[in-house]
Amino acid sequence: MKSNTLTIIKKEFARFFGDRQLLFTTVIMPGLLIYIIYSFMGMGMKKMANEGANEDVILQVENLPESMLPILKEIPNTTLMPMPLLEDDVKNLENKDLDVVLMRFPEAFDEKVAAFDPQSGMAAPNVEIYYNSANNASSRVYHIIEASLSAYEDQLSNRFDINRADSEEAQFDMANKDDVLGSILSKLIPMLILMMLFSGVMAIAPSSIAGEKERGTIATLLVTPLKRNELALGKVVSLSGIALLSGISSFIGIVLSLPKMIQADEAGIELGLNYTSADYTVLLLIILSSVLIMASAVSLLSALAKDVKNAGTMITPFMLVVMFCGLTPMFQSGTPESLTAYLIPFYNSIQVMTAVFAHEMRWMPVIVTLAANVVYTGFAVWGLTRMFNSEKVMFSK
Repeated sequence: MKSNTLTIIKKEFARFFGDRQLLFTTVIMPGLLIYIIYSFMGMGMKKMANEGANEDVILQVENLPESMLPILKEIPNTTLMPMPLLEDDVKNLENKDLDVVLMRFPEAFDEKVAAFDPQSGMAAPNVEIYYNSANNASSRVYHIIEASLSAYEDQLSNRFDINRADSEEAQFDMANKDDVLGSILSKLIPMLILMMLFSGVMAIAPSSIAGEKERGTIATLLVTPLKRNELALGKVVSLSGIALLSGISSFIGIVLSLPKMIQADEAGIELGLNYTSADYTVLLLIILSSVLIMASAVSLLSALAKDVKNAGTMITPFMLVVMFCGLTPMFQSGTPESLTAYLIPFYNSIQVMTAVFAHEMRWMPVIVTLAANVVYTGFAVWGLTRMFNSEKVMFSK
């Protein structure tokens, strides 16, 4: 009995290790995927953390006291400008492209701090610091200044306050709430949408073409009067429609879980984003064009494969390319200015979706992306038609 068991074990091991594709997809691919994904995510998070670290920030200070001059001069990558703050200066900070931090000290700050008694119950001198948290450079400098002043405040036994809100209207972070949340969404949601769409395509495309080759049912379709280009187009459109339903379902799940995912309640973030009907229309068109080119590309690879297992192995490198495109928003600030970048499939869709969620949509990149995706889909359908016309490809063993 033991010898029979050992024989079965040896037979299964021989079958497994003798099949290179099965060995790759089962043993090598999972670890490889995790390594690549986590490595790129780590690089992306590091880049996001260092964004704005080398950008020069204007530090405009009103009533700059002598005691603060040495502290503020030590703040790296800042240009110190002692001058009064105007109402428009604070208002302009709402523009997240401005690398600016504004500070206002009370007049005769040093004298007031020296004369202040913490036990008196009176309000301490208040230092106001205005910044924009949606601007990485401005936010970075603010946190450095706040930490430096807090340390100095501790040395003086809390003789002054920092950004004390004396009224409900007091606001020191001038970032628009839509910009803050839009920045979060633009880094996260496009990648999730692309991956969910790809998962939908992967779930059905290999079995639809490679599966029919494996079962021998593709021959029945090919002998019918149906034109090959009609067959190819029908396969791509039907696969795209099913994958789109899967992607929409996943997208709805993402949106509904978003408040929990980013802990919006605890962070005080409001989810009432001001996306327009044009934004939603562009998003839908980009998703439609992306799933078309995705389904057509996977269909091409499935047509080349001998069976479903072989199709899965062939699609894996393509999946890695799609995943890398999805991670690109973590590596960059904003979206590319050059329209040439929007000719790159999948990368272009990610960039347009990123711009939509970040409230930075431009129409020319949208038009170029949609046109490019439609053209690439047309080429893929043409290539799939050629494959359906090739007996060598369709009946390969």
